[in-house]
Amino acid sequence: MAESDRGLVVGVDVGGTFTDLILLDPKGGDVRLAKVPSTLDNQAYGVLAALSESEAHLPDVDLIVHGTTTTTNAVLERKLCRTGLITTAGFRDVLELGRRTRPQAYGMKGRFEPLISRDLRLEVTERMDASGAVVIPLDEESVRRAAEQLLAADCESIVIHFLHAYANPAHEMRAAEVVQAIWPNDYITMGHALLAENREFERGVTAAVNASVRPLLERYVERLGRELSSHGYDGDVLVMNGNGGMVSSRRVAREAAKTVMSGPASGVIAAAYTGRRAGIKNLITYDMGGTSTDVALIRRAEPAVSSEIEVEYGLPIHVPMVDVRTVGAGGGSIARVNAAGLLEVGPQSAGASPGPICYGRGGTEPTISDANLLLGRLDPGKLKSVEGGVSLDDVKTIFEDRLGAPLGLDAYGAASAVIQMANTRMAGAIRMVSVSLGADPRDFALFAFGGAGPLHASALARELGVPRVLVPSRPGITNAIGCVVADLRHDFVNTINRPLDLADIDQIHAVFARQIAEGERLLSKENVDIRCIKHLFSVDMQFVGQSHLLRVPLETSTPDRATLRRLFEEAYYRRFHVELAQIRANLVNVNTSVIGERAPLDLSTLIDPAGRKANLEDAQTGERPVFFDRKRHDTAIYWRDSLPDNYLLKGPAIIEQMDTTVLIEPGDEARGDDEGNIIVTVGALS
Repeated sequence: MAESDRGLVVGVDVGGTFTDLILLDPKGGDVRLAKVPSTLDNQAYGVLAALSESEAHLPDVDLIVHGTTTTTNAVLERKLCRTGLITTAGFRDVLELGRRTRPQAYGMKGRFEPLISRDLRLEVTERMDASGAVVIPLDEESVRRAAEQLLAADCESIVIHFLHAYANPAHEMRAAEVVQAIWPNDYITMGHALLAENREFERGVTAAVNASVRPLLERYVERLGRELSSHGYDGDVLVMNGNGGMVSSRRVAREAAKTVMSGPASGVIAAAYTGRRAGIKNLITYDMGGTSTDVALIRRAEPAVSSEIEVEYGLPIHVPMVDVRTVGAGGGSIARVNAAGLLEVGPQSAGASPGPICYGRGGTEPTISDANLLLGRLDPGKLKSVEGGVSLDDVKTIFEDRLGAPLGLDAYGAASAVIQMANTRMAGAIRMVSVSLGADPRDFALFAFGGAGPLHASALARELGVPRVLVPSRPGITNAIGCVVADLRHDFVNTINRPLDLADIDQIHAVFARQIAEGERLLSKENVDIRCIKHLFSVDMQFVGQSHLLRVPLETSTPDRATLRRLFEEAYYRRFHVELAQIRANLVNVNTSVIGERAPLDLSTLIDPAGRKANLEDAQTGERPVFFDRKRHDTAIYWRDSLPDNYLLKGPAIIEQMDTTVLIEPGDEARGDDEGNIIVTVGALS
């Protein structure tokens, strides 16, 4: 489908609390937005509700791009399909043994439950060595017996995971053929096909995640496709992957593990796109929604991508994903005083139903949103999902009784403490993606989005030393915007695992060439026009004797040995400020990303220019008292769609809009740019 010939484009993202949608006419510039409560029992209903709210006429829609939490939620909540594992004799417990880590850093406490229980992990006779040579031939009859046993145990999906299959996949491939002859569906995952990388634990867990969520994702996209088709949509649905790219729903379930963290990745992609157009290419993204907060790092308009993501203890998913860190602090995070008399905020959340107290849906637990409401930062009349029945006095009473009395504070002091505690947790997450990785937050701007992010961004920036905050046009639907601006992307990893001085350079070049060819082949199958193809090359290296890997970006797919050594040593020094010139370097993995860049979309109409007023006074909608640092300030309220061109606004101020509220704290200055963004200069750093 030629990009210039297409009609309407829809991006829809399902979050833990809300489902967000943007409908864009690339030719006419018309934009429609929708935000509806998520329907987590069946996300398709929330998608259809968002389409209905936007009044989308599906026969006129040519492309739908979807970010989903189906697989992420299934893994985190352990609502998985029954899955079996066939593995090399002696390695039945590899998913459970893992690495030398513990759920809790101190003491012997903690609990870990593998994705596949031990009775469903079966061994067969076969063995390869690390070079790919056959040590013990595959016993096909033992594979057949194991598959029959797993079928009898009501397994729906199966993993075939053999030792050193990354070096020689012949046994895994033949075993899959044997299993396919008796298996009632095609839910068969081969470890090497998903991840051609060494480290049997990580490869096995990744394959187990893929197998256990694949039926769920396939059923979901099929159900969504039928619902959309019944309403007149005849195009394809592209699904966001965790790497920030997208893939057709017809193929997405085969590599379902790649959709984990799909939603957070789309927000980071939107941030990179927006920052590039605004001329701010180094960003720390800060996405605070209703359930959690996600943070990530962007350098030179390129999001950091990692193959070392661990979604929870003992669950490393080693496929390339945007490096997003999450903490359980969202607008719906519940505040409580624990048995020790200390204030805690999150990770438990009130979710979308009943939600915070101020939603008026029966919630009784104080949350971050309720604290912001009590401090005057939110307008009760404009809260999404408010259905009445709860007054500000009701919220105040609950804060006094549940939090204030145990802490010796009044309601406003308790609300301020909740905000401060939440900010501390979120600042810690930002340090994980910046300071802990050697990046200085002072060299970045904070990109604040999500329904609650712009309320807390300035306070976080001040604490971290970040000089500027960038608030995009539509912070509350940024993840949905990421869906419509994302490119097509395929990532590849192949293990070499040889000391650099012994590695075959021609073999390395050949691996890069195969990865490029396969990526371009997959791009050619997508029914989406692309402007150009871009390649990103890197290698994972370590010094001999080390266990951790360091990713080294490359400018070419044909590097020589001396260049690889030099680039690795430079990257190692930047990261650790240590030179180890006398130790041999080890080349572990060869990586290629093949990106199909789509034509850019004009997002300048996300805020209708026709609604702008001539001056700030006309854009002001009122004034109310707001608490900052437990002090009451009379604060002007503005409607964002009415703000004039090139305004300069001094805090304190509140800017309200359909999808979020932006807080400009005392001492801060905010100005608008040509793209419709708000650039906040943090006062204490001026």
